[in-house]
Amino acid sequence: MDYIEAFINAISGTLDWTWRSITFDVAWYNNYFWGLILISLIVWGLEILFPWRKHQSIFRKDFWLDTFYMFFNFFIFAIVISGFYKVFQLFSLDVFGIEATSFAIIDINQWPMWSQLLVFFVLSDFVQWFTHVLLHRFDVLWRFHKVHHSVKEMGFAAHLRYHWMENVLYKPLKLLAVMLLGGFEPEQAFIVHFAAISIGHLNHANIKLSYGPLKYVFNNPVMHLYHHAYSLPKEKSYGVNFGISLSLWDYIFKTNYVPEDSGTIELGYEGDEKMSKGFLRQLFYGFRKKD
Repeated sequence: MDYIEAFINAISGTLDWTWRSITFDVAWYNNYFWGLILISLIVWGLEILFPWRKHQSIFRKDFWLDTFYMFFNFFIFAIVISGFYKVFQLFSLDVFGIEATSFAIIDINQWPMWSQLLVFFVLSDFVQWFTHVLLHRFDVLWRFHKVHHSVKEMGFAAHLRYHWMENVLYKPLKLLAVMLLGGFEPEQAFIVHFAAISIGHLNHANIKLSYGPLKYVFNNPVMHLYHHAYSLPKEKSYGVNFGISLSLWDYIFKTNYVPEDSGTIELGYEGDEKMSKGFLRQLFYGFRKKD
C-alpha cells in the first residue's frame, strides 16, 4: 500500500466511523460523538445548577465559539489528521523500522483488566502532562497554545478549545505511550477515554470542586483555574498546574499552585487582547512570530 492510498483510506475510514457514530451505528461504548454530547450536557447542567461564579452567564463569553471548537478538534480535524497519522506510522516503519512494539518496556496483556486500564490511564496522562509543560516552556509551541489560554470566562467547552497544531504534537507523543506498552491498548480503553473527557470538562467548568484529599491525585476546577490565571508569581511565570486528568504530577514535580479558591481571578495572559476573535483567524494564529 503506497502512502497516498493509505492517506485516503485512513481519512475515509475515520469519516465513515464518525458518520456511523452520528447515526447510532456504533456501539454506545465506542460512540464518542454522542458520548461527548451527553457528557457536555451533564456538566453544563451542573454549571447551571451549581455555578461557582454566580455572575457568569449561562451562555458565557465565547460559549458558541468553544462549542464549535469541541466538534472541530474532536471530529472534523481528527478526520483530516488521521490520514497524516497513518502516513507517519508507515513512514516510521519503512524508513526507520519503527513499529508498535519497538519501544515496549512492559507487556501487560496478561494482567487483570483493571490494572491494564490503570497503567494505560496513568502512562497516557503523564505523557500529556509532559507535552503540556512543553507547550508552556517553548515559545514556538506557546504561540499556538495561546488560543486555549485566550479564554476569558471558564466553562466546560473551553476544555477542547485549542489550536489544531496541538493535535499535531500530542498525537505522536500519545502514540509513544501506547508503543511503550508494546502497541497495546486495553479492550475497555473507552472507559479511560470517557473518563478523560469528563475530568477535562469538569476542570474547565464553572463549578467549585476540589475533591478533598483526592485533590493530590485528580486535577480539579479550583486547581485548573489557576493554570489559566492572568497573573502568576515571577518564579512561576511559565505556568502552573499542568495536569490533564491527574494532579499528582504537579505535586511530584513542584508545579502546583493554588493560593486561594474564590474563583474570581482574571484569566488570560499578557497581550491576550491581540488574539484574533474569530475561529478562522485563530485557525492560522501562531505561525508568525509577531502573533
